[in-house]
Amino acid sequence: MSNYNANPAGDDVIHFVIPNSSAGLRLDQVLATLLPEYSRSRLQEWVTLNQVLLDGKPAISKQKVWGGEKLAVLPQVTQSEQPYQAEDIPLDIVYEDDDLLVINKPVGLVVHPGSGNWQGTLLNALLHHWPELALVPRAGIVHRLDKDTSGLLVVAKTLISQTNLVRQLQERSVKREYLALVHGELSHGGYVDQPIGRHPSNRVKMAVVETGKDAVTHYKVERTFPSCTLLRCTLETGRTHQIRVHMTYLKHPLVGDSVYLKGPQKCVLQLRDVLTRFPRQALHATRLALEHPISGERMEWHVPLPDDMQQLLRQIKAALNEPEAD
Repeated sequence: MSNYNANPAGDDVIHFVIPNSSAGLRLDQVLATLLPEYSRSRLQEWVTLNQVLLDGKPAISKQKVWGGEKLAVLPQVTQSEQPYQAEDIPLDIVYEDDDLLVINKPVGLVVHPGSGNWQGTLLNALLHHWPELALVPRAGIVHRLDKDTSGLLVVAKTLISQTNLVRQLQERSVKREYLALVHGELSHGGYVDQPIGRHPSNRVKMAVVETGKDAVTHYKVERTFPSCTLLRCTLETGRTHQIRVHMTYLKHPLVGDSVYLKGPQKCVLQLRDVLTRFPRQALHATRLALEHPISGERMEWHVPLPDDMQQLLRQIKAALNEPEAD
């Protein structure tokens, strides 16, 4: 059994003594055994950046160990990984503890800086509210929502939590439900099992393509109106624009989706203006369920539709002369 001492001097260095049982193994194999909470790619990155020392010298992944060596690991993020600025942007926090936080993302907030959006993002906001997230890749972000999609999003507050949540996403144990208003009338639910990849001729879009990654979306009908349907969609996978692409594949694109709508949709006269004027894709992440990365407790959160989608449904009912519910 190895001797383990985290933060012995109040810093972030993790110290080990290589156990004799590891004699003859490669260092990368031993690291994966001693630090199973971190991914192999992350451990390899630390080795490459000389953040792993063996008997005081920079380690090499392929070198063999014989037991008794002193190992020091500095699990930190380099400045090149986290070059973004903190910004004081309000956040709607649904839940927070020492290991994670759950945010109700508003419409219009970009999750991660990128081309054309280097400031004013969720990542910038996270760095302001929790400066310690500068030590976690992507400020703890493990999954994303499109700029004009609202709803629940989980953020890891430590590297160990982030690694665990990423693994849960890969294992498909994180449950995510969305409410989506689509064009057309669906009478029953179902699922779409079609691969998604970059659109062959429009790099801004995604599409169902044979060479894409596997993607599965389940959906059930919440409410059918003339010319549109409110769906509850559950993701097995988390591909870019997955619900938007799969609903377009079914010929039921999301109301307000400027990227995937192709021309005017068939619509009863009363709803034509209401549906065409909605300014963003009518999609909201309403439920999130996962295992707590440290305690293992199953946790679940719900948030209602945002004001603009609630107003959209009220306008639909008013145009159809339906009475308001009590």
